[in-house]
Amino acid sequence: MAIVNATDQTFTTETKEGVVLVDFWAPWCGPCRMIAPVLEEVDQEMGDKVKVVKVNVDENQETAGKYGIMSIPTLLVFKNGQVVDQVIGYQPKEALVQLLQNHL
Repeated sequence: MAIVNATDQTFTTETKEGVVLVDFWAPWCGPCRMIAPVLEEVDQEMGDKVKVVKVNVDENQETAGKYGIMSIPTLLVFKNGQVVDQVIGYQPKEALVQLLQNHL
């Protein structure tokens, strides 16, 4: 499954089913750029079990505000449309895979 870029308009649709890892990021954020390849690895490793969604906070301020995103990268784990977990800052792949395994 490919990583999906969500907008304020598509966010609810993208996160309403199954386990979804949402990356709130911005192009100017160094740690956001560092975690991008890690998210691609997680996406490949987890396959169809987990969906990875990215939200650019500069372009989608309504969604970022709704979830109280104060620092980036912030990663939220959704399960069937509800936030079930959160981590802030760069995370190694193993930590993200373990986090997601907890919600499968």
